[in-house]
Amino acid sequence: MKNLLLLLIALIALHCSRPTPEADAAYFSITFAGDTAFDGRLLLLLSTDDKQEPRFQISDNTNTQQVFGLDVDGWKPGEAAVFSAEPFGYPVQSLKDLPAGEYYVQALLQKYETFTRADGHTVKLPMDHGEGRQWNRAPGNLYSTPKKVRFDPADTRSISIELNQEIPPIEPPKDTEYVRHIRIRSKLLSDFWGRDMYLGAHVLLPLGWAEHPQVKYPLAIFHGHFPADISGWRTTPPDTTKPCEYSDRFKVDCYNRIVQQEAYDFYKMWTGPDFPRVLAIEIQHANPYYDDSYAVNSANLGPYGDAITYELIPYIEEQFRGIGQGWARFLYGGSTGGWEALAAQVFYPKEYNGCFAACPDPIDFRAYTVVNIYEDKNAYYEEGPFRKTLRPGTRNYLGHLSATLRDANYKELALGTRSRSGDQWDIWEAVYSPIGPDGYPKPIWDKLSGEIDKDVAMHWRDNYDLAFILNRDWQKNGADWRGKIHIYCGDMDNYYLNNAVYLTEEILEKLSNPPYEGEVDYGDRAEHCWNGDHTQPNYISRLRYHRMFIPKWAQQVKNRAPSGADLKGWRY
Repeated sequence: MKNLLLLLIALIALHCSRPTPEADAAYFSITFAGDTAFDGRLLLLLSTDDKQEPRFQISDNTNTQQVFGLDVDGWKPGEAAVFSAEPFGYPVQSLKDLPAGEYYVQALLQKYETFTRADGHTVKLPMDHGEGRQWNRAPGNLYSTPKKVRFDPADTRSISIELNQEIPPIEPPKDTEYVRHIRIRSKLLSDFWGRDMYLGAHVLLPLGWAEHPQVKYPLAIFHGHFPADISGWRTTPPDTTKPCEYSDRFKVDCYNRIVQQEAYDFYKMWTGPDFPRVLAIEIQHANPYYDDSYAVNSANLGPYGDAITYELIPYIEEQFRGIGQGWARFLYGGSTGGWEALAAQVFYPKEYNGCFAACPDPIDFRAYTVVNIYEDKNAYYEEGPFRKTLRPGTRNYLGHLSATLRDANYKELALGTRSRSGDQWDIWEAVYSPIGPDGYPKPIWDKLSGEIDKDVAMHWRDNYDLAFILNRDWQKNGADWRGKIHIYCGDMDNYYLNNAVYLTEEILEKLSNPPYEGEVDYGDRAEHCWNGDHTQPNYISRLRYHRMFIPKWAQQVKNRAPSGADLKGWRY
């Protein structure tokens, strides 16, 4: 019995002295062929669903598939990049904790380029190549053909994957009778980034533009995410030869045909007898951090606000006969575009004559979705003496959650370190934060723990908290903001954006000398991105930005145009 006990103790000691298989296992080994080394973010993607490639199945919602990320520097052809238990993953954080089973696996390299900026910092970032800074669609990125594998974290044998494909270039859109496309080199941005940087725009010409060469037009600026072309525009009826597509978000069948019908209806309105004749534009300002710049000057992104306002817009007005004065420009947009519309009006009060901001990203950082960055200690948890409660991130109109705020941030951490995921929380951080010692944005909170940096929060407040700035600077700019601010939001916005709108409305209603004389309105049980139309369901109104806000501004401008302004020449 004694000998048996000693043998058992020896076996236990021997077992404990050995590393567990998952601790040092090279679960996946990734290689590529060629003659060029790369920097970038290497992503390992695993899915249980074969309906799409794994690279298209990473999301904030419950049905997301799995991703792990690994930074590579000077990665050489033929050299194996190894995924062990260490690389961070989402939603499962380590490969050693991934359940054994069969998966469709794919690897992708998001390539980084080196930028030596005017501020003296050298950083490695992904560059937009016409796709709108999307890691899974960016031309030039390498990826592997998906394959089905059996994975077991207890199995120490490595699974080999080769990056054998490259995402091809994107063909730019073609000019038509009504739609033109421009791209200009921005001196301001090129000076900042240390290389040629460009801004683009899609321009929708009014009916009779070529036949009325003497007429100059107001400029309607529609802000939003990276537009492939003019949105909501179609010169032919819906294509009924293609099958109907069901919208799971809106619970509506044949939504693809509804979208096409709305776009065709807008074309008929635009070319009809009573629509205001204006130039309508959608801007392309993708950058190394995101699919757009938030249209403001930023320590990390550069002077995008000035570049758009003083380089791009004057160029468009010169090329297409815009009036070229602040009273004849206005802004509208939803979500990111809603924030941008309000921000451009706030930061350039004389250059624009009205903004219509629908479902804007947080415009008061006391409600940075569900976080008060000035008072809360932790972004991920509401903390009490005996319990921590995860903060919600995404909900539906009934309040049912599909993700927490921590979920969304962990997804971004897997996709890219140092604010480089190309996703929502990272771009807010990149735009609003000061530059950190390493040249990248200084985090507003620790990405793993959620602990908030109050010094960064104060920088955000003083420079980008729109409600705070409006209140602080009203006596200085109130005369130029008066009557120009219009905000719309559903009271069940999926991302809790209505919380910041409530706080902003309280501030606006208290302003005086002059009063703000604008509008704030809410949609009952309306989700993201309700835009002020009480007569239509959200799945319709979200498709009608141009047709809603251009006529609305054309009526309002009569009250804010300077004496002698041409209010009739463009109303033929």
